[in-house]
Amino acid sequence: MKQFLMRDENFICEYCNNNVNKLGYTARDHCPNCLYSKHVDINPGDRANECKGLLKPIGIEKFKDTYKIIYKCEKCGEIHKNKMADDDNMDLIIELSKNGN
Repeated sequence: MKQFLMRDENFICEYCNNNVNKLGYTARDHCPNCLYSKHVDINPGDRANECKGLLKPIGIEKFKDTYKIIYKCEKCGEIHKNKMADDDNMDLIIELSKNGN
């Protein structure tokens, strides 16, 4: 079972330079504007991954009563998944859902 360390922090997206505010109800782990994330965790919130590559959104998958964004790290190639946030860019979510991933 993965350990979850709650880290809900403001940050500036390294892909689109959007000023991203805390989510407020769980840990913010990606930019709601462009959906990019950063490969910083081994277990959620631990910031222990040395890769630090950008996680490019490549698809969407159904997860319980929501969806997960599927990512591929542009540096190491690892596939990673994060839950969609309430304020995510729905136009991009829809486009990603058409990718068939």
